[in-house]
This record gives sequence, C-alpha cells and structure tokens, in this order.
Amino acid sequence: MNRARLRLGRHSRIGQSYILTTVTQGRRHYFDDATAAQVVMEVIRGLDADGLTHSLAYVVMPDHVHWLVELRAFSLDYVMQRFKSSSALRANRMLGRSGRFWQSSYHDHAIRSDESLFRHAMYIVANPIRANLASCLGEYPHAWCRWEIDGRFNAEEQPGSER
Repeated sequence: MNRARLRLGRHSRIGQSYILTTVTQGRRHYFDDATAAQVVMEVIRGLDADGLTHSLAYVVMPDHVHWLVELRAFSLDYVMQRFKSSSALRANRMLGRSGRFWQSSYHDHAIRSDESLFRHAMYIVANPIRANLASCLGEYPHAWCRWEIDGRFNAEEQPGSER
C-alpha cells in the first residue's frame, strides 16, 4: 500500500489520546527476547520523559506493540518515527542484527471523548491473555498500565522509571 495514501486525512492533535499499533518487519518475534522487549519499553519511557507523550498503557507482544498514549508535543507521525527509529537502532544493536526492524506503517485510533480510556487500557493489557502468553492481568512482564490492576501496575511510576 502506498505510504502517502495511508497518510491522507491523517492528522494528530496535541492532548488527544490514541491507541497506536506497530508490527515488526515480517512479523518476526523479536520480543520473545526479554531484553529486546525491555528496549522498547525504555524508548516509550524516554518519549514520556522528553515530554512528547504521556503513556497510559502499553504491551510489547512477541511481534507487535500496542500503546495507549496522550500526544503532548509534535505530530503523531513524528512521535512514531522517533519511537520506531530509536527502538530499531537499539534492538538491532542488542540482537546483533541490521536492517528493517518495523513495518513501515502503523495503525492509530483516536480515542473519542465518549470512549473510556480505562476500557481501552484494559483491552491492551489483556492482549497477552488472548494470545495465551499469560493467564491473568498483571502477569505478563512486558505490559504496563497507569491504572492499578491486582496491585501489579502503578499509576505513578512505570517499571524501571526513575523518580
């Protein structure tokens, strides 16, 4: 599909919340490696720390990432380009590989005011259960949510973040 056509009609708004999904090139299971999954989570936390985003929930699945995020600066395209570039460089280096890491496109869904952020966050963190990678919420190590679930997620601090 033509990348320019994908961008037609796409615009982002500061303060808007989005669900973003991006997939690895060829749906390769790079994130079966826990260290590669950590790299992606660190990049997300870095974008938050830089003031570009405010993460509400995310999950790093074996071959894709779901991220519920409020856009704080720049455009969605810029944030995703920076996310994909930074995570690909770091993960490729860590995995001892080179070349394309992510598929060129991504999916975004703007959360409307009448939709529940919490409901979308629960959908994201339940993804590992639906994929039979976990049996209950909070069990999967490569997921985070700002709302507490069974004492496993903390509204104030992401795993590995510095306070």
